[in-house]
Amino acid sequence: MLKFEHTQKEEIGRFAPWFSVQRTHIGDYSLGFQFMWHRALAPDYAFFGDCLLLKEVYAGKTYFYYPLSLSGSEEQEEAALCEIERYCRDGETRLHYTNVPREKLYGLLMRYGRETTVTNNRRWRDYLYRAEDFCTYGGGKYAGQRNHVRKFRNLYGGTFRPLGREDVPAVEAFLREYERSQRSKHAYLADEEMNEVYEILPRLGDLGLVCGGLEAEGRLVAFSAGERCGDMLVVHIEKALREYEGAYPTVAQEFARAFCVDGVRFLNRMDDAGDAGLRKSKLQYGPCELVDKFNLAPKRAIDEISRFPEIVSQNLTLAGLEDGDAAAYARLASDVERNRFWGYDWREDHKDETPPPDSYFIMCAREDFAKKREMPLGVYVAGRLAGEAVLHRFGYRDEAEIGVRLLPEAEGRGYAREAVRALAGYAFCKLNLERVEAKCFRENARSRKMLLGAGMKPCGEDETYFYFYLTPEM
Repeated sequence: MLKFEHTQKEEIGRFAPWFSVQRTHIGDYSLGFQFMWHRALAPDYAFFGDCLLLKEVYAGKTYFYYPLSLSGSEEQEEAALCEIERYCRDGETRLHYTNVPREKLYGLLMRYGRETTVTNNRRWRDYLYRAEDFCTYGGGKYAGQRNHVRKFRNLYGGTFRPLGREDVPAVEAFLREYERSQRSKHAYLADEEMNEVYEILPRLGDLGLVCGGLEAEGRLVAFSAGERCGDMLVVHIEKALREYEGAYPTVAQEFARAFCVDGVRFLNRMDDAGDAGLRKSKLQYGPCELVDKFNLAPKRAIDEISRFPEIVSQNLTLAGLEDGDAAAYARLASDVERNRFWGYDWREDHKDETPPPDSYFIMCAREDFAKKREMPLGVYVAGRLAGEAVLHRFGYRDEAEIGVRLLPEAEGRGYAREAVRALAGYAFCKLNLERVEAKCFRENARSRKMLLGAGMKPCGEDETYFYFYLTPEM
């Protein structure tokens, strides 16, 4: 199982090998973005194969970034997606993807055949520009920018130069002057960004970011910093003193001229965060693309079920548990010794030393269904509760795991085998599952024999379990 670790700001540099060769044109896959917005997003990370996996929690939901393969291998990305799916199944985590590139979207939609929610919020799309356009400001659409640069040169002259560690005090002085007007906007995102600019400034060199400044009248009047990611330069910071007319288009052009070299074909100037003024400004520079960042949330079979089914076979009826069966179900669920082969001890969740009422166990089963953790059904023989059959560990590629447990007096009559067959048939024909899985403890010989008798095929083993599966074609 994947083991995610929390990202500390000082560790973000370890992602550089993946970000520096990324092929998505998404600015979120950059050291500067991850550093500056760490407080809000704070992703966890894991490595699988040659892939970097990032996981963040936003607005109470867990999101997985689309895997980044160091070599660009689709096979490695495929294996990483499988691990993410397994992680979600094992940990009962709802699967949501974020920062899915457009070229990967179709593959995910085909991968998850059920209803899938896809969003692509306009305010978070990155503005991508051709580097050549910024270097030249050529053509009619850049006439305004050329005029502003000409005005700046006529009024102030000015020079642009790369900046290093020794220039940090001068940049800090420039930022203090700049922020007097910036803070007056009382905009949360703007204030957060300003705080992070100060924090990242001493780390620019450590993170491999390039920076440069525009000087006029003996002082710094504009400052920009960015990062090489694949064939694009991500512009993380661009600040200029408004009283110097034309400073913004001038520093933007000079920054591109200085650092869009050695195969850099694009400038990514990030999103507009829904700010109308920022959107207008970014559009005036003529982006060649607004980079899509798709969010994708696939549904599982259990997400489409609103009530318990009734499944009738030769000797059994599988149906939702009735209130009148509370005592019998409590006897089934609370038998610790027998349930060690079920793989769950109810005392793990019930911390109260006082024994719960019989109704507690049925209420827990219903809650698990309401929260879409599993589908528990009573196994009835001639109207009397004989046990329980459960579909659980629903996956996102139309699979689920099956389990059956019986009361002592119902064992030895073939009911467990019949329940597995009936529930598997329902799963294939009504839930449209492609695969039903099962496992049993190695020492549970009766369960192994029952699963084989129900038609399930062995598919592996480990130190703890034997594993089985069944498909509609078998």
